[in-house]
Amino acid sequence: MDIRVTGILTDDQGRLLLLDQDTDSGRSWSLPGGKVELGETLAGALVREMREETGLVVEPDRLLYVCDYLPGGDKHVVHMTFETQRTGGDVGDVTVGADTSPIRGVQFVPVADLASYGFSERFRELAEAGWPQAGSYMGPKSAIGL
Repeated sequence: MDIRVTGILTDDQGRLLLLDQDTDSGRSWSLPGGKVELGETLAGALVREMREETGLVVEPDRLLYVCDYLPGGDKHVVHMTFETQRTGGDVGDVTVGADTSPIRGVQFVPVADLASYGFSERFRELAEAGWPQAGSYMGPKSAIGL
């Protein structure tokens, strides 16, 4: 079983930080995050992944959702999504080669425009509502629209 962390970061205009990066879901935009390495804490993995993929230094905040992702075969991924707060860094100062899928860009996107970036209506609704049921186990990752 693998554990994956993703970060939700909004700017002062309420826009969500996304990566232009191919995903296994077919979207070309994703939330920053990745696999928790052996011996690494959830918070440590989230801080590292956000720094590598976005150039930003963040502090993990509230746990939003815990989900299961079952891509097939004998693989099981526990997917944990956290809100984050920016504490430093520069948007787009990506660590080249740190990710298996190249990152083409990093940008803040209006929540209302998430569908045009490949995100589901369900995900947009959760974002607009301020992440209701934060801290909950939500079952399959599709329950949060990812």
